[in-house]
Amino acid sequence: MSQQTLVLALVFLAVVGMTMGIALWLNRRAGLQQRVEQIGGDAVGTRADDRLEGNAQWHARVVKVVGPVAKLSAPKEGWENSSLRVRFMQAGLREASWPAVFFAAKTLLALGMPMLFMLYRGLTRLELSADTNLLWLLLLAALGYYLPNMILSRMVASRKEQVGNALPDALDLMTVCVEAGLGLDAAMARAGSEIGLRSPELEEELGLLALELRMGVKRESALRNLALRTGVEEVASFVAMLVQADRFGTNVAEALRIQGETMRVHRRLRAEERAAKIPLKLLFPLIFFIFPSLMLVLMGPAMINIYRVLLPTLGGGR
Repeated sequence: MSQQTLVLALVFLAVVGMTMGIALWLNRRAGLQQRVEQIGGDAVGTRADDRLEGNAQWHARVVKVVGPVAKLSAPKEGWENSSLRVRFMQAGLREASWPAVFFAAKTLLALGMPMLFMLYRGLTRLELSADTNLLWLLLLAALGYYLPNMILSRMVASRKEQVGNALPDALDLMTVCVEAGLGLDAAMARAGSEIGLRSPELEEELGLLALELRMGVKRESALRNLALRTGVEEVASFVAMLVQADRFGTNVAEALRIQGETMRVHRRLRAEERAAKIPLKLLFPLIFFIFPSLMLVLMGPAMINIYRVLLPTLGGGR
């Protein structure tokens, strides 16, 4: 084993050990608490309260650990009311510790990736000019700084897709519940509890909607908060439909049925659109990867025979 490989292995083990140590220190009482709950046989509600309290304590520890690092990249003021806060809600990251983790990740990646590059350059004795070295450092720092933003955008897009695809099924459940005699609030709560097997994300959003309604928030405000939290166009149209139906006193069951059919058609059209894009997406892999390999396999033996037989014959004939 060379000296460079040994140093890289030691660095890897040190990083892994430090990460595991931090995780064990943050959750050092989790195993003991779980064992006490198993022995004591607490009620389900008590265990749920303890879990919520444990999550709050864990998030508080995370904020305490990464808070000083997060301040280096966090905006000075006003970001709580900006679009970034809405993106956290749309990604399902509603705990108080996630903004601190986000900004701490931006700082650590922006500083750590150039440091790893310098370490790799020193171990491999890679010779680079000053301009090239500076360019690589700036590119890695920019990539590390914006990588959490890309991950957050991907999480938001994935959650929106899950909610949008499951919403027509939830509307069908609401229609059945309303036609069976339940009120609209009870129908939405029931649909939220039943849709969990299909989409946990939509179950969480409808659960928050039911909690707001129980707390006395007006239905219109709670529905608009639902549209803001999800950021899905279908949810916004669903909220607008319910608000209009509530204002003008129209038949809610019929409106839900029509809205569900419309969203189901939109879901089928999105699936057909993705299926139509498959040939175009396969074009570039076919051209650059599969066709050259296929041509090499088919024409390789023929080219070898031409080189071995035909070219010497032509040369001798001259």
